[in-house]
Amino acid sequence: MGEKAVPSPSRRRVKRSCPSCGPEPGGEEKKGRGNPISVQLFPPELVEHIISFLPVRDVVALGQTCHYFREVCDAEGVWRRICRRLSPRLREQGSGVRPWKRAAILNYTKGLYFQAFGGRRRCLSKSVAPLLAHGYRRFLPTKDHVFILDYTGTLFFLKNALVSSTLGQIQWKRACRYVVLCRGAKDFASDPRCDTVYRKYLYVLATREQPAVVGTTGSRACDCVEVYLQSSGQRVFKMTFHHSMSFKQIVLVGQENQRALLLLTEEGKIYSLVVNETQLDQPRSYTVQLALRKVSRCLPHLRVTRMASNQSSTLYITDQGGVYFEVHTPGVYRDLFGTLQAFDPLDQQMPLALSLPAKILFCALGYNHLGLVDEFGRIFMQGNNRYGQLGTGDKMDRGEPTQVHYLQRPIALWCGLNHSLVLSQGSDFSKELLGCGCGAGGRLPGWPKGSASFVKLHVKVPLCACSLCSTRECLYMLSSHDIEHHPTYRDLPASRVVGTPEPGLGAGAPQDPGGAARACEEYLSQIHSCPTLQDRMEKMKEIVGWMPLMAAQKDFFWEALDMLQRAAGGVGPGPATPES
Repeated sequence: MGEKAVPSPSRRRVKRSCPSCGPEPGGEEKKGRGNPISVQLFPPELVEHIISFLPVRDVVALGQTCHYFREVCDAEGVWRRICRRLSPRLREQGSGVRPWKRAAILNYTKGLYFQAFGGRRRCLSKSVAPLLAHGYRRFLPTKDHVFILDYTGTLFFLKNALVSSTLGQIQWKRACRYVVLCRGAKDFASDPRCDTVYRKYLYVLATREQPAVVGTTGSRACDCVEVYLQSSGQRVFKMTFHHSMSFKQIVLVGQENQRALLLLTEEGKIYSLVVNETQLDQPRSYTVQLALRKVSRCLPHLRVTRMASNQSSTLYITDQGGVYFEVHTPGVYRDLFGTLQAFDPLDQQMPLALSLPAKILFCALGYNHLGLVDEFGRIFMQGNNRYGQLGTGDKMDRGEPTQVHYLQRPIALWCGLNHSLVLSQGSDFSKELLGCGCGAGGRLPGWPKGSASFVKLHVKVPLCACSLCSTRECLYMLSSHDIEHHPTYRDLPASRVVGTPEPGLGAGAPQDPGGAARACEEYLSQIHSCPTLQDRMEKMKEIVGWMPLMAAQKDFFWEALDMLQRAAGGVGPGPATPES
């Protein structure tokens, strides 16, 4: 008889185990495979060093396997090595409870994506990624270029340029070159209109060291506003404020010859000054007057935390979640509130309080409509609804905030000239982009006729998309994940859920079977009134968006209707047959 082979020590295998997992089941019965070695026998520094070479996605996945690897993969030493590999020029880890992990994930997820509405190529593209950027905080497209602000206060100038393709052809590319415009920036703004043609200048709120004056020692940090030409990045104007004033946000409102700059202080007060933008390119020096805005004079107890503006109105959100409005033209006032009863043309800065059921977290302000998101993740729309841009399923104007019941807990909300966009997240953490309103010019990809309710757009959304913006030519999405800053919605109390309208049935049908049945009969009547099969398919897609279905169910019906529509593509126009 032959002798049994004895396994060599060099062939012993390394076993991953942790105290909570216990020994491998059936390990005693396995013969001839050697004795396992726990990975816990290795020095922790060696394990962290090895793990730091993995991609960020794999490090996160490995940390979800067991308790031991969760602690190892969450160690700051691992993330420090990963961060220095991703951003070798980053000298400091930043701030926060987990500074190195936050910095690594910010730089791993950063990206600016865009999809042009015209041309033959209608796919998502990615801009150039500045090596010096420490994550992306916010962005702004202008007439010719894109500007991005990172988390260290560096403002980057992403240029459109003519480049040579792989086939040797010269082509025009968006955001393919970059330079550093300035450092120490806090915020920036340009013309608030949706059309980027009007964005000639870029206003940058920054902190600069000022030389010591006579009788003092040392320099002082003062806030200032610097104005740059968006076409070339040349600075044409600068105004410096007293060192005792510290600002955190800037927005613009008004016409070019009477441009008002609104500045929000750290204490929640709002100051304003007026400049003539048509004279900024003239080399001269003059003094501008900084005055306290009326909302801070008349309501001194309010602490404003956020501002939004367009050409003729401004919206303020307080630390208590209240919303106040300034409307400067009668036409926009009528669109927003449905009446001119309280409009005073002699006192356009008088703030108007909106009546809302809960604390507002963030908002979006279009030309003549707006969107609000409260602490429970509910979306409220108000204003002009001529193109269905409020997403209520009809085209009736709303003079007060109206809830869109079938949408909840958005990541971002954007309101344009006559359409609206919502960035949402599914239960599997996948992102999708929904839109409503006018679809002309391709601004609602997949829905050229537009929609009076929010429908899923044919856009591939990046996994870590956090904000968006749409111009006449292009749709932009910013990707960046900050582990310490994300909207935290509360659950709606049970007492407020009972008796609420059923989500999604038109403008809000009551919670009773009879109302749902009548709504379905109305939908069938609308489908029957469509003259062709293709029109009936389009109407059915809209109705699916109105109904209180889960996101996966809506996707299923939309995909199925698309398949049927493609299969019936040979059906010509004309009255539909009974078989159809």
